Amino acid sequence: MFGIVRTEESRLTSWLFEVDRPLLLCVLLMMLLSLVFSVSAGSVAAERINQPWFFFLVKALPFYGLGLGALFFASFLSKKWVLKLAGLNLLIGLAMLPITVLAPHVINGSARFVSLGAFNVMPADIMKPGFVIMTAFFLSKMKEKYGENIFTNKDAWRFDTWLSWCYYLLIFIPVLLVIFKHPDFGTSVLYFAVWGAMLFVAGLPLFCVPLFGVLAAVMLTVAFVTLPHVHRRFMTFFTGEGEAMQVNKSVDTLRNGGLLGAGDDSFVKQGLPDSHTDFIFAVIVEDLGALGGCALLFVLLYVIKRLITSATKAKDLFVLYAVGGGAALFGAQVCINMLTTLGIIPPKGMTLPFISYGGSSLLSYCVLFGFILALIREDKWKKMGD
Repeated sequence: MFGIVRTEESRLTSWLFEVDRPLLLCVLLMMLLSLVFSVSAGSVAAERINQPWFFFLVKALPFYGLGLGALFFASFLSKKWVLKLAGLNLLIGLAMLPITVLAPHVINGSARFVSLGAFNVMPADIMKPGFVIMTAFFLSKMKEKYGENIFTNKDAWRFDTWLSWCYYLLIFIPVLLVIFKHPDFGTSVLYFAVWGAMLFVAGLPLFCVPLFGVLAAVMLTVAFVTLPHVHRRFMTFFTGEGEAMQVNKSVDTLRNGGLLGAGDDSFVKQGLPDSHTDFIFAVIVEDLGALGGCALLFVLLYVIKRLITSATKAKDLFVLYAVGGGAALFGAQVCINMLTTLGIIPPKGMTLPFISYGGSSLLSYCVLFGFILALIREDKWKKMGD
């Protein structure tokens, strides 16, 4: 593939021939598009806060450098080191979460950030790779110890062994509640959805599926009653009353792009809040048109398809759960961002993976996809050696 001929044996050439090159190229393409539109969308956002046009580009460049380094470094790792670093990533995220409760850095009314000097880090974003990888590891180990029946087997719920649902839930539920309390309803829904998808892949009995629907309804009800911004957004969405400027501007920006892009008439985005983050897809469509937006959508769907195909072909259960969890996380976040941009669901404040401006999100996805590339590569190598 790609006309590359193997002429020598080295770690670099082994990596080059074993890594999932189409998936890697798609990630690099998305990051390149993100850089381009950090100028187009970021310059508009910078003007609103009286900063030069390159303000957000300069702020983002260190994260692109770190992200690229993390992506390639992680893709060289063995399964053992993926597990070690994913565990470390999760521990760092879990250690930072209490800071968002005790001494948070509040941005736009949300206490989900931790200030690290010149950078603001979102622990719930940073720990996504660790959450997916370690949940996959937990599920695979549960299957090894308790067999296929890991959900209704009484031994899997005992307190006298660390490999138990009790201890997993004692960590997962408080984390979900902290994220929900930030308030960050969107991210808590994302974690819950990805967790549910991974359990489904692991063989969750069908009679348990309605329970997830009930839990989701409970989360939505509690958010609607206790979180004013969620209540306001849902009431505006369903009644048409109230301020819906963000969504209306997003739809107007999309329409202004036409089929081939608005060119010099790409001015509607100037009135679109969060044009460089939550609504960057609208900016891309205004600049490149519906055809450009569809091309980006094709790349995103191809990434999801590639991940699902790799997961279904995996020989190792852990790889199946990890890559499948990565597909669920990436796909769910893309869907939420797109549906918000198109005005199909109320705004959730969720970035478009790899594309939107946001250091924490970019770094976490670079690390996650680096882990996934490493696991796919090692799993494929094992199969070739059978």
